[in-house]
Amino acid sequence: MAILEVKNVSKFFGGLAANSDVSFSVEQGMIMGLIGPNGAGKTTLFNCITGYYPPSRGEVTFDGRRMNGLQPDKVCKLGMARTWQKVRPLAKMSVLDNVMVGALCRTNSLKVARDVAMEQVKVVRLEHKLNFLAGGLPIGERKKLEVARVLATRPKLVLLDEIMGGLNPAESEELIQLIFDIKKDGITQVVIEHDMKAIMRISERIVVINSGEKLAEGTPAEIVATPEVVAAYLGSEH
Repeated sequence: MAILEVKNVSKFFGGLAANSDVSFSVEQGMIMGLIGPNGAGKTTLFNCITGYYPPSRGEVTFDGRRMNGLQPDKVCKLGMARTWQKVRPLAKMSVLDNVMVGALCRTNSLKVARDVAMEQVKVVRLEHKLNFLAGGLPIGERKKLEVARVLATRPKLVLLDEIMGGLNPAESEELIQLIFDIKKDGITQVVIEHDMKAIMRISERIVVINSGEKLAEGTPAEIVATPEVVAAYLGSEH
């Protein structure tokens, strides 16, 4: 069963189409990869899906409910949350307090929020940094903190925007294992990523966006065997 359906979504800024007639669906519990060159419209599509931009045309359906017109906080409360390409921790707050902010999406109780936050801090293996200021964390740990804060909202679906961007191979491997751990918990994931080895490894299906349009969709094996994808994106990496 599809938990997310994107139907003919277009987004225009003035006369420029950032997304044009994009359609795909994401099955419950799967990891879907979303790839494409810089400027292809991937993050804009995430913004349309999660309520930060209203689609100019088309429809987004999540868990059987039409999302068009809903604000991001409402989308989050319905069970869909995202990370950001540029991580945005609350720099002067501790790691634990940052994650509590996510948990407060579901409760008004600070005790409950603290318990939920502790659980998610352990999931991302940052319990040794509970009381550190978030602004002082290195990039790899800030990325983990971003994931913990999203998980604290108790999502059914998470959208990860270049979660491995700027990381070294060891840090990327930790994030890959975290993505697999999230999958084991039954949470559906859509992942934007430029690390082709990583995206091929974690994804069950991949959607390729180029110049705002869907270029291809299929399994990782099908995607790397598609000449148009190789020409547009993989190039010499293939």
